[in-house]
Amino acid sequence: MRRPWGEPDQSLWGKARGLDQELAPYPLVRHLLDAAAVALFLWDEHLSENQRRCIAAGWGLSQDLRRSRALMGLCAGLHDVGKVSAFQFCDRLAVARLSDALVSDQGKIGSERFGHDVAGMRAVLEVLAVLCGDVDSLTEAELEVVDRIAEVVGGHHGCFHRLDPVHTGPAYRDLLGGVTWAEQRVAHAGAVFGVLGEPELPGSFSAPAAVLVTGVVILADWLVSQEGYLKVRQRSLEPGLEAHFARSCRDAERLVREAGLLSVELQRRSFAEAYGIADGANALQRSVVSRLPAALSRSRQSAEWGKGAGILVVTAAPGDGKTEAALEAERVLSDCFGTRGFAFLLPTMATSDQMHARVAGVLARQGGVGAGLTLTHSMAWLSAAYARDEPSGESGRVLVCDGDEERDGGAARHRADMRPVQWLRGAKRPLLAQFAVGTIDQALMGVLPVRHSALRLLALSGKTLIVDEAHAYDPYMQVLLGRLLNWLGAFGVPVVLLSATLPASVSDRLIREYLTGAGHRPRALRGRSFPVPYPGWLYVDGSTGECAQIDEASRQEQVQQRHMLLKVQVEPVDGGARSGEGSRLAVMERVLAPVLEGGEGCALVVCNTVAEAQDTFAHLKGLVSGAGSAVDLQLLHARIPGDVREERTLAVTSGMGRSGPRPVGRIVVATQVVEQSLDLDADVVVSDLAPLALLLQRAGRCWRHETWWKAHGRPGGRERPGWAVKEGPRLVVLDPVADGGLVPHAWRGVYHEALLAETSAVLAERGGVPVALPEDVQGLVERVHGDRADRFDWTNPEESAVWTAFLGEESAQRAAGNFAVVQRAGQVAGLHALHREGRWEEWEATTRLGADSVRLLCVYVHPDGRETLDVQGLVPLPAAGRGDRSAVSDVRQVMGRTIAVRAEWFRDAKGVLGVPEGWVEHPMLGDLVVLRQPVRDGVAERVAVGGRQVWLDGELGLRRE
Repeated sequence: MRRPWGEPDQSLWGKARGLDQELAPYPLVRHLLDAAAVALFLWDEHLSENQRRCIAAGWGLSQDLRRSRALMGLCAGLHDVGKVSAFQFCDRLAVARLSDALVSDQGKIGSERFGHDVAGMRAVLEVLAVLCGDVDSLTEAELEVVDRIAEVVGGHHGCFHRLDPVHTGPAYRDLLGGVTWAEQRVAHAGAVFGVLGEPELPGSFSAPAAVLVTGVVILADWLVSQEGYLKVRQRSLEPGLEAHFARSCRDAERLVREAGLLSVELQRRSFAEAYGIADGANALQRSVVSRLPAALSRSRQSAEWGKGAGILVVTAAPGDGKTEAALEAERVLSDCFGTRGFAFLLPTMATSDQMHARVAGVLARQGGVGAGLTLTHSMAWLSAAYARDEPSGESGRVLVCDGDEERDGGAARHRADMRPVQWLRGAKRPLLAQFAVGTIDQALMGVLPVRHSALRLLALSGKTLIVDEAHAYDPYMQVLLGRLLNWLGAFGVPVVLLSATLPASVSDRLIREYLTGAGHRPRALRGRSFPVPYPGWLYVDGSTGECAQIDEASRQEQVQQRHMLLKVQVEPVDGGARSGEGSRLAVMERVLAPVLEGGEGCALVVCNTVAEAQDTFAHLKGLVSGAGSAVDLQLLHARIPGDVREERTLAVTSGMGRSGPRPVGRIVVATQVVEQSLDLDADVVVSDLAPLALLLQRAGRCWRHETWWKAHGRPGGRERPGWAVKEGPRLVVLDPVADGGLVPHAWRGVYHEALLAETSAVLAERGGVPVALPEDVQGLVERVHGDRADRFDWTNPEESAVWTAFLGEESAQRAAGNFAVVQRAGQVAGLHALHREGRWEEWEATTRLGADSVRLLCVYVHPDGRETLDVQGLVPLPAAGRGDRSAVSDVRQVMGRTIAVRAEWFRDAKGVLGVPEGWVEHPMLGDLVVLRQPVRDGVAERVAVGGRQVWLDGELGLRRE
């Protein structure tokens, strides 16, 4: 290795904390070479083809991937060059080993306080000017590239900073040390520059490409900063830097493999084998498999040049196999656009847990075991998929920088087989897995100004993104989702949106955002609409904007396969009455009489609030007990401890799913938790009035498997009861708005009264005419949820006041979303705009408006002072460990008993609801709210909190009155 820029002084250290203090700290130049080596391997083996093309195109090097690879290594190798600064004085022992030349030429080090990431950003121009010639020899375009590389270096700790030209001038250079220090920054960078073949600067460096490069730099830095790796290298340093770099290149494969970041090629099976569906694909799924590849044939050439992929929207009724259609589409899209794997994202943790089990089976049946499948949501580590895991040893711990940085704080078998390696379950890492299932929030964080957003975007950019239940997000989240699609369009990432009830106005906005990111002018898209066939699919090419869709013959075949006439029975109720003939409970009792009295049939009751679900269950239990009926009653809602809720969900779905065994008589009382992704088949569905799209979602649980059972036989041979056969598929709507009634006060915080009133009016207009499924779905959705010009009556403004208020609230939510998100990909000039002169930590950002919640732990206090997790006193509250080192099994046990509740319930009562003293510093237990319920004579008493009585009922769940 020739060194025209001087020899690196190896007394300058890169890592010290956690290493052997008897030895010299790990030299900075070796850490830079390690990072460069791993970045090269990540380019070769971890990045997908579309990621490499996107980055190369951002450098203007679409036809020169080798040079692009070297530039990637250079960015990683420069990431810590800012440690040749005041950083060196952050460790007492390490300072004592600095060379005399450095100690005697400190300049004005320490006169101004800033991190080594900022120091590196300010030093890049000086360094690259020497390596590439001199400042005067660099063209304007090359200077812009240098500035972008500086932004990447400044962002390697997760937050981009503003690059002010003033800070790169001579007046500020002395703040980083004297001439000797400046020479060493060049020497350290030169060592990396030399082993990479002295790559020439590119002619451009786009902001989207820079975001991905930053993600790779962060990832490479994390991998080579693992404690176990550094300890081994510290004890056996090679005598020369060339040999050190060669070993780092050899080690890179092991580091990446042990982190679970090497992809696996699936052994693609037939549809029936892959999904365990004996009948094979339905018409919708066959159409995706047969027609989508032809639609993509013109996209392949664009993909080869690093240009747009495309967005696919699949719409069909609940139970029509959209999940399998999406996974088949992913197979086709990944093959065309060079992505590896997918991220399957859903609205809630409960639906994510369900989907994780399904996807695990699909991957396991196709040889995907080695790839690992992560579950990505805040409570994923409590899932049964990870239940047997133990904490990782110290070898996997990433050593954060010293001194100027903070510390970062059947189905079962398939899930076990697909369990990801421990490294991928660390903070901010699960999306990096080849396959991931989780909540949409994890991806939306990528377009909020939070730390390491670049890493999230890197993780998503190499996959096909599948977003389920695309209708389920409010206007605020729709803005965030649209912005995410904009960035993914810029990266050339294929996207699949799934929905049963997606208004055309929403799908149009999302598609336009994607196309804008892919390079289309917003003005050209402004007047375009993208109607999606129902049921069916629409594919929009990101490069050309051309559309392809399901053929009409397949659509009609799908309609015939799934055709069902749904009787909608509207029952007016008195929303303010708790008893009497017209009360909600009295009407429900009448509707459910065939099940209650005959003891046969399965009914699903969906309530709008938890309190109403609890009251309904208690009322029905009284009726069943009084009559001596054998009907099984189940209650399912969100205010039940997590472990109990998981058990109840399994009990409900296993009995009323496709395979049974189907109970003789059962009534499930639930809230909105059953609207999405739960496989239930009820003989009748009874629902409180809800916005029409959600009523259709709830109705999707009525006679859900009838077509399948007719073809393959019913579970246990049990037919539907006679009363159900006589009535046919039926949705009973309990409507307090009918006949001029008012929306109950308790519902107004759940659904806007404008949507409820409009739904009630539409149902009244139909006059009992059955809803043809799936033919009538899209028209009904548009009638209530679509953008319509006739919402406001200019001749009678008072009649439109409620709807006007609703539109105002939606507008305010969109405005809040636009304020929160980062700029669109094509609008970013400086990367600092992605963090707005600062950053949010993840706990400071919100992906959902009104989602300010806490996790509540209900504890039982016995007369002798013992605190337990059960009212019987058999499960003691786990003792706190030292600091944050409570046993993982204990933390799991505690967190599994928690309930997510609204933070405002306990806002004025934190002093009396604190955690045990030993939990205060624990990263998860320390944030809990603990409700201590006294136990008298074996019964838990209520606790007064904020003027209300709060207690955990073992059967009904958390109550508040």
